[in-house]
Order: sequence, then C-alpha cells, then structure tokens
Amino acid sequence: MALQDIVATTVAGLGYDLVDIERTPGGTLRVTIDMPWGGHGSEEKTVNVEDCERVTRQLQFALEVDGVDYKRLEVSSPGIDRPLKREADLDRFVGEIVDLTLKAPIGAAAATGPVAANRKKFRGTLGRTEAGWQIVWSDEPPPAPGVRVSKKKKAPAALQALGFTWDEVKDARLAPIVDFKGRRPRTAAGESQ
Repeated sequence: MALQDIVATTVAGLGYDLVDIERTPGGTLRVTIDMPWGGHGSEEKTVNVEDCERVTRQLQFALEVDGVDYKRLEVSSPGIDRPLKREADLDRFVGEIVDLTLKAPIGAAAATGPVAANRKKFRGTLGRTEAGWQIVWSDEPPPAPGVRVSKKKKAPAALQALGFTWDEVKDARLAPIVDFKGRRPRTAAGESQ
C-alpha cells in the first residue's frame, strides 16, 4: 500500500480530514490534519494537541506494520494559513479572505482598470459563481495600526472581481489574518461580520 493511502486511511478512520503529507529528504514525515467539515452553518471545530497525539500514535503503529521507513513523524493542525488543496476546501471557506496564486497571469483580456495583465497573486474574499469561483478585492491598503483615520468621507476604492476555475489555481490558502478580539461569527450567507 502506498504511503498516501496508509496515512489517508488511518486519518479518516480516526474521524479527521487529511490536509497534506510532506516527506523531507532528512526522513521527516509531516502530516497535517483538520476536523471534518459539517457544512455551512455548522460550528467550526479546531484540531488540538490531543487530536495530534491520537493520530500520531495510530500512524506510528500503521506505518510500522506496513514497513514505511521514516526518521521522524510530525502531526499538526493546518494553522491560520491553512492550504486549500481540493476544490471542496474552496467550498468550505466561501466568504473567507484567501491568498490565491494562479498558474498563469490573468492576461490582457481579463485585466480591467488598474489590474496588471501579468498579475498572478491576489488576496480577497472567496466567492462561488455559476461558472466556478471568484475572488473579490480592493487595492486600497488597510489603515496602519496607530494611525488616525480621517473622518472626511472619501469614495472607497472600487471592488474588483476575478472569476477562476480550480484548474487555474497554483496555490490557495487562508490569509493569515490575526484578530485578537476572537473569531467573528458567520452570518447566514457565510460571510464574516
């Protein structure tokens, strides 16, 4: 049985989702797990140390039985910059801010307004469309911490949107945005308040 299959079967058997497997040249085997998704509107659970320990113990046994050679096993949660490895991950995180890298630049046909035709990286809110997916962003920088924001009303920067399919994605991950006030509850539409 292949390493991917052994790890995926073991992790799924314990009730977790396999996010990623990485094998380093030094012999370290890194396994990233997450809690299964219950659908929109369900409470989001996170992986804790006990979950990682439980998976580590079971994986050590399964890898020994199948004779997989490794020097060190690391099991962890995906963290705040969780990679989005499957199209199902995009569906799970609709309404969240993501960092997206396309395989190829958007090109002159898709470049509208101030967007450069050779741009491949975007940070914005992930959305679903009939044709696939979209990312909506504004190029207006957020106010710097500690800097006073003028109370004068000025027109906000225009929102821009880019539609894409899963086949066009090179890398996607949740944007590592830390809010020390805690996670805000999602609204019914799946967007953060």
